[in-house]
Amino acid sequence: MDLDSHNPIPELYIGLMSGTSMDGVDAVLVDFPQGKPRVMQHACAPLSPDLRTEFLALNTSGADELHRAALAANALVRLYAKLVHELLSGSGLLPADVLAIGAHGQTVRHRPQCFGGSGYTIQLNNPALLVELTGIDVVADFRSRDVAAGGQGAPLVPAFHLEMFGQPGKTIAVLNIGGISNLSVLDAREPTRTSVVGFDCGPGNVLLDYWCHLCSGLNFDAGGKWAASGQVIPELLEHLASDPYFSLPPPKSTGRDLFNPEWLQHKLSQLPQVRAQDVQATLTELTALTCCAATEKSAPDCGVLIVCGGGAMNTHLMSRISGRLPWVCVETSDAYGLAPQQVEATAFAWLACKAIRREPGNIPIVTGAASARILGGIYPA
Repeated sequence: MDLDSHNPIPELYIGLMSGTSMDGVDAVLVDFPQGKPRVMQHACAPLSPDLRTEFLALNTSGADELHRAALAANALVRLYAKLVHELLSGSGLLPADVLAIGAHGQTVRHRPQCFGGSGYTIQLNNPALLVELTGIDVVADFRSRDVAAGGQGAPLVPAFHLEMFGQPGKTIAVLNIGGISNLSVLDAREPTRTSVVGFDCGPGNVLLDYWCHLCSGLNFDAGGKWAASGQVIPELLEHLASDPYFSLPPPKSTGRDLFNPEWLQHKLSQLPQVRAQDVQATLTELTALTCCAATEKSAPDCGVLIVCGGGAMNTHLMSRISGRLPWVCVETSDAYGLAPQQVEATAFAWLACKAIRREPGNIPIVTGAASARILGGIYPA
């Protein structure tokens, strides 16, 4: 492994992330020196069609779902383990060289602050099996402690965004566009945990991917080319953007529990027949509109918007965001030394590091939790 003289003793963690888009798993090997995290290796793998289909089905009630969820979690963990070994092999490391793995799991239900109490959030995972397959300590179940403390359990990435992208004297917004989009605002006046704003904006790729798959069989609209071939339907856009979620104040978080195929089909049923590519163009515009509206409201003095996640690869979506924020420098996280597809996995490596150090990982003003909490359960090797 390549280590320089400024970082002779590595503090290595692995982060594993499979997000709301359910397109695959990103794995990163990260060093945490006295400074910003540094990604040493990156590996990724798609979810198999069967596993992706099962995860999508498990977002709603179904027959024998506890059994099916357990088997799906095991299948995901075996993919996690494969990627961990790929990282170790590529870097010439042994399991003992890595302090811990941060394994997010696959979110299938997210209902915080519901049902007259704390509600719940469920990420399918089997950290005990991951320990057995890798021989490395595992930190998992990051969201539940924040939810138990009265919070949303999401987003958890703003604290990491602050450490990775914060710059004194400059207000910076960080927009992660995964299945769901979330925004972090790093205040120029006081770039500390007490001033960070963060929340889920709404759908990112989740509806785009669904509609593309339904109409073409493809898992996503590469580069947004199909959306770019269509025309925005103003009536549909207004109807979609009128959902009460968008006007809720933070703290707030969302997921497939709200923004799902049923939600979209209900909206479409109230309109005359429309062209499929026009729906795709409108869904893309919805993501751009809601992300930009959130940025304008929460970061009016923002000079830079850093975009990460899979949405950063959607050229048409990026152009629509830039078009709606002409006074803002919109760029991807590549410009800051971290590839867009590596940001969330690195964030969960960072959260694992925080847990091992017994340091808080949440920001209470972001999630709504009673106070700062150490996040994650630790499974020793």
